[in-house]
Amino acid sequence: MLDFTSGTKHQPKCDVTHGVMGHLDPKQPPVKRKPFASILAQRFVQKVELVLPEELYEIIKKDLSTDFAKPVYSRVILSLSALLEGEFFNEYIKRGNVLMLSEGRTDVDNVYCLKEGVLTLHLDRESYERAGLVGKPDGIKGKRGTKPRWVVEIELRSPSMLHGKKGFDRIVYAFKNVLKKPVTWLFVDLGEKTITPSPIEPHFPIKKTAIPTAQEMKVNVPSLLPPTDVDKAYGADFEDYAVETQEWLSLVLLGSPRIDPDDKIDSALSRYVLPGDTLTACKLRKFFGKRQALCDFEAA
Repeated sequence: MLDFTSGTKHQPKCDVTHGVMGHLDPKQPPVKRKPFASILAQRFVQKVELVLPEELYEIIKKDLSTDFAKPVYSRVILSLSALLEGEFFNEYIKRGNVLMLSEGRTDVDNVYCLKEGVLTLHLDRESYERAGLVGKPDGIKGKRGTKPRWVVEIELRSPSMLHGKKGFDRIVYAFKNVLKKPVTWLFVDLGEKTITPSPIEPHFPIKKTAIPTAQEMKVNVPSLLPPTDVDKAYGADFEDYAVETQEWLSLVLLGSPRIDPDDKIDSALSRYVLPGDTLTACKLRKFFGKRQALCDFEAA
């Protein structure tokens, strides 16, 4: 058997950006340059963690605790057709800004997501053919051991997406007669204004609030300066630097004792050595939004 390289579409990736960040306007943050473009390209982010020196955290902790948004997530059971009905469709999709993700795995189950008015359907072959919607193949074509899957994207904010229009009524028919099984959704309203009464209340949502927290850590910090004697293409030196820095950050996020200044682990049990020749013991603050709200939904 030949060992063909598997696809990398769904494999985790690490994007590295370094440099001096200039002044940022909170009212008009950049969206096209890195690292902001890479961050905005992610549709669903479960958790964001900031690792800050203690002295920097003391400067900004008031802003983090008072101005940091505390999103309220809801777990709700809805059919696809319910998204296109009444005030839910008009207020949340046409005028508002909501984020929705159904339960399941995109490479196995029928999974739906809604972001910025675009409804994306990840369907198996049978559901796709029965629904009669226009889509494109999803995943690696011709890969052995996998069933063909399809993805359909529907721009619900388009002017043509109105009841009575032929194309829209075709979508409604598919949702009511083929993709009619109610599914569990994770729902969050990103709109600046609160809608009263909320169109989601008749569906009895279970709400959870993601509250950010901070954790103090005492760690050994290696030199975080990137190598300077490299070519413009960033060769192996920069790659080694990026991998070693990511490994150290991973241990920080895990709260590993291997980076503690007082760690005395036997080298036979752990061979990890911090990168670089210069180490500095300092206090860090790990600031993150709790993922408990999402974990509760997944466990339910």
